[in-house]
Amino acid sequence: MGVALLRDGFDRVREGVAAVVDGLGADELCWRVDPEANPLGWLVWHLTRQQDAQVAHLSGLPSPWRAQWSERVGLAYPARASGYGMSPDEVGRFSVGDGRLLVGYHDATHDLTMRWLDAMTDEDWGRVIDPGWDPPVIVAVRAVSILEDSEKHLGQAEYLRGLLLRRRGKAS
Repeated sequence: MGVALLRDGFDRVREGVAAVVDGLGADELCWRVDPEANPLGWLVWHLTRQQDAQVAHLSGLPSPWRAQWSERVGLAYPARASGYGMSPDEVGRFSVGDGRLLVGYHDATHDLTMRWLDAMTDEDWGRVIDPGWDPPVIVAVRAVSILEDSEKHLGQAEYLRGLLLRRRGKAS
């Protein structure tokens, strides 16, 4: 049942990513409420990038970002960047021409996540991956953390979409 719940959660994020960028132009994807705020497109990239990096690490499978999407999307960041710890100036360099690139990258990351979940065994979930915590972090806890982080950032992006649509005069 646990894998089914995780699959459902990640499926919902996938649907939300497609919906949150739908119909937005490059300027809207990069719009910031203020100079220190994260733009909607950056939030979608970051939520996908953190999921990609962590699932690739846990699964031993190639990261879609590092394998092909970093070059395709063409952000002004090193391929290893995930958004974690970025300064407002670094975030401000985010630029993407088309939201479909973000959706494509998220779809590839979602596929990676599903392959990982499908390959997991009951024994895998209890494996300790970070003994530095009390209690030590196991794979199951990290999986929930990855999903939770994705959901939080998707919610932030959805809020920004609402602000953007209001600016256009189309409340949603």
